[in-house]
Amino acid sequence: MKKILDEINSSADLKKLNILELEILADEIREFLVDVVSKNGGHLSSNLGTVELTLAMHKVFDFSLDKIVWDVGHQSYTHKIITGRKERFESLRQKGGISGFPKTEESETDAFNTGHSSTSVSAALGFATAFAMAKSDARAIAVIGDGALTGGMAYEALNHAGSSCLPLIVILNDNGMSISQNVGGLSQYLRRVTSKSRYINAKVSANSFLKGLPVVGEPFRKFVHKSKRFVKKVLLQKKLFENMGLEYLGPVDGHDLKELITIMNYAKSLQKPVIIHTVTQKGKGYAPSENDPARFHGIGKFDPETGEAPLCQKDTYSKVFGREITRLARDNEKIVCITAAMPDGTGLTDFSEEFPDRFFDVGIAEGHAVTFSAALAKSGLVPIFAVYSTFLQRGYDQIIHDVAFQNLHTVFAIDRAGATGNDGETHQGIYDFSYLSHIPNMRILAPSSGEELGAMLKFAVCECSGPVAIRYPRGSAGIDRKMLSEIKDGAGILERDGSDVLIVAIGSEVGEAVIAAEILEKNGISAAVMNARFLKPFDETLLKNLARGKKLIATCEDNVANGGLSDVVRKILGREILEIAFPDEPLKCAGIDEQKRDAALDGEGIAEKIMMGLSEGDKIE
Repeated sequence: MKKILDEINSSADLKKLNILELEILADEIREFLVDVVSKNGGHLSSNLGTVELTLAMHKVFDFSLDKIVWDVGHQSYTHKIITGRKERFESLRQKGGISGFPKTEESETDAFNTGHSSTSVSAALGFATAFAMAKSDARAIAVIGDGALTGGMAYEALNHAGSSCLPLIVILNDNGMSISQNVGGLSQYLRRVTSKSRYINAKVSANSFLKGLPVVGEPFRKFVHKSKRFVKKVLLQKKLFENMGLEYLGPVDGHDLKELITIMNYAKSLQKPVIIHTVTQKGKGYAPSENDPARFHGIGKFDPETGEAPLCQKDTYSKVFGREITRLARDNEKIVCITAAMPDGTGLTDFSEEFPDRFFDVGIAEGHAVTFSAALAKSGLVPIFAVYSTFLQRGYDQIIHDVAFQNLHTVFAIDRAGATGNDGETHQGIYDFSYLSHIPNMRILAPSSGEELGAMLKFAVCECSGPVAIRYPRGSAGIDRKMLSEIKDGAGILERDGSDVLIVAIGSEVGEAVIAAEILEKNGISAAVMNARFLKPFDETLLKNLARGKKLIATCEDNVANGGLSDVVRKILGREILEIAFPDEPLKCAGIDEQKRDAALDGEGIAEKIMMGLSEGDKIE
């Protein structure tokens, strides 16, 4: 039997459908999403929860003119499916395929590239301002989750929007979650909001009726409108959004297409900033995701029939971190852990359960988390801020100003460093060496195995007095690599001796460098491998000793070259080296192994580059 989805190739096709047909289409899209994400991995829960919301927006608005900005953008799969990318959707998050986030280069209906949280209102307000300057009737719409509203940038934008008087539409997708369960005062506030969608429907009907009355209709409508606003503000205790200058509409059932279309049409008729509060269920329509939305937020391949994923036999770095910091905390009551809405992803679930009074989830607010940690450190505690590399970028100013300048003992456990795979350029952790290495008082370590991570955590907690960053990659912890010696401040180690070439590697690239050395040996080239362990302070003495007499020196790092390991080594030696790093350009969507192979950061690629360098006569005298 032919499906409605088979006939949908653009928003124009969708606009022809009635409510019943749209409801059938929603079910078909959910089935399609589960099928594709089960094969490719991706963000499932959030997309299952926004199907009707997306269909309603495309029914009401014209996104060849209007602009929609998705906050984070991980919930835009339905939007992609109905805007000409259905046939390519099987390539979701694959190398050369379509992105799991909005991409302007994919479609004109993707107005703005997103990937990090809390930016949508700012961007949409920018579009609304440009429309007003051009005297255009086009509308700008921001779709933001209640989790993203824990980010301060959203409030900066809402504050500006409320005073702008521009017809901006902000759709608040309230599912009570970001990745894990939401925390904080805003989440509690949204739960208390009591305005119902029937109030809006009555308001729309009353406005239409009163406008139609001859002579007195419009003045009377304005009088009643003002009275209703006064009563509503009293009853709702001057709710947050209206006090900021935005007309508040809702809450509305985010899975009721008729209600959604009604309220969006009403919002479209207003000439002022509006916030539509929709309530949705994360994982809607797929039982495994409904029952465990956090696990299906960002998931790898799974069985669509059962929802079960293949068992991972090896520990990940995140699991090792969580286990080791929990073990250390049993002996040190000053250890506290902080996360920015990611207790599961960073491996802190067990810690949060064993030490609930020493665990703090601050929401999607990395800048706040850093300064919060700084004050904890100033108070004599040992704060461990566990955060993905790409998200720590959002706390850069606070790292410098609030932690480093005061030389406070704060440990940054930086997860997902290096290539992170299929989420694309916004989520790669290939810049942390560069943005941390020039910060005063900062120590920077990178383990090459799970055992080294555990040892580095103990060193950071027990032996350091200032800020310490330990960055480690996504995926398997490489526990088969045995640690050769204990961690000593600023000391690297010799992993493998050799006479012809020196490979200076750090973090996850140490194992690849050892593989490269074994390949080179088979080709008659003797290669030494230095495991730097520390980017800062760097072991200059060991480097100079190992560099002596080598025909070529190469550096290997899962970071961009600028500001990373290669810059450190080049400065110490004062001569040219062969730098093997990620290129100075956005790292596109692909598997981690593919990303490293394309940058010659796998063992074979490193060996090939070194042999090419030797053949071209590159030498270190």
